[in-house]
Amino acid sequence: MTEQTDFDSEDTYPDDFDIAPVRLTVDLGALVDNWKEMARRSGTAATAAVVKADAYGLGLEDCGTALYEAGARDFFVAVVQEGVTLRTYAPDARIYVLSGIWPGQERLFYENDLVPVIISEEQLAFWMSVTAEHGDHPCALHVDTGFNRLGLPLEEAIAFAEDVSRPASFSPVLVMSHLHSGDSPASPLNRAQLESFQRVAAAFEGVPASLSASAGIFLGPEYHFDLTRPGIAAYGGEAVNGMKGLKLSPRPKPESCRSARHLPARRSAMAQPTSFRATAGLPSSRPVTRTAISARCPVPACRSGRAVRPAPSASSPIPACPSSVG
Repeated sequence: MTEQTDFDSEDTYPDDFDIAPVRLTVDLGALVDNWKEMARRSGTAATAAVVKADAYGLGLEDCGTALYEAGARDFFVAVVQEGVTLRTYAPDARIYVLSGIWPGQERLFYENDLVPVIISEEQLAFWMSVTAEHGDHPCALHVDTGFNRLGLPLEEAIAFAEDVSRPASFSPVLVMSHLHSGDSPASPLNRAQLESFQRVAAAFEGVPASLSASAGIFLGPEYHFDLTRPGIAAYGGEAVNGMKGLKLSPRPKPESCRSARHLPARRSAMAQPTSFRATAGLPSSRPVTRTAISARCPVPACRSGRAVRPAPSASSPIPACPSSVG
């Protein structure tokens, strides 16, 4: 048995964040500023907050609360469980579930007032049966305008809109689509998708329409329709290839940074590997600084060995948010 130590028995264990070797700091103020900037660029269109995939891995509860308090009243999540969680933090918001609805989830949608985004003919048929049994409930309709991924085929969606015999219980509150080349402003495919979606919006006259996520917002007012859906740009990412050429002012702010404990510098020989599979190495013998990151830490393995730099001198501060992780 281990002998009794002289630690004070009344001491509590330190906070996990205080002793963690790797930390992720999220700047909620930057997130809000970015979202507001995208809302400004959306002109007269309303601007939703996209918090799918646990707010891009940064925490649905905190990010969702910050965006709700900033004025967001339309939210997009990936799956129904995220919608249930978000409802606590956004009590009167409209919450869209991008993956739609699947058998067994009906109660979660109705009791938490969540809006399924219908993404296929099969889901549409299932949703019709759900509303016939449980009563009217809002939904959104995703239409495929050329991405060949999610959504009802274009012509089928338009025919459905014009079908006078469609059930009265089907009441979409939004029709939407997604640009596949919005990050390339010069692509003629953007115009082709725009024209296809204009047909959809006309067919569903009176129903709010949404085409643009982050990249589409930068294509101009024609692409904004009634609601925009900025995601990656709100989190500080570059939504458009060659974004610098757009002369954004202000540019999206970095919304989070990683920091890690650094180990003492050590001299390594020339051509010694610094990454998995020896894909990167040192060009010459030099001192290097290392970071205490476990293989299980949430840092992409593809970052290993990227941008190998010499260790800083004793007088050079190590940045709190390194641009690369070795």
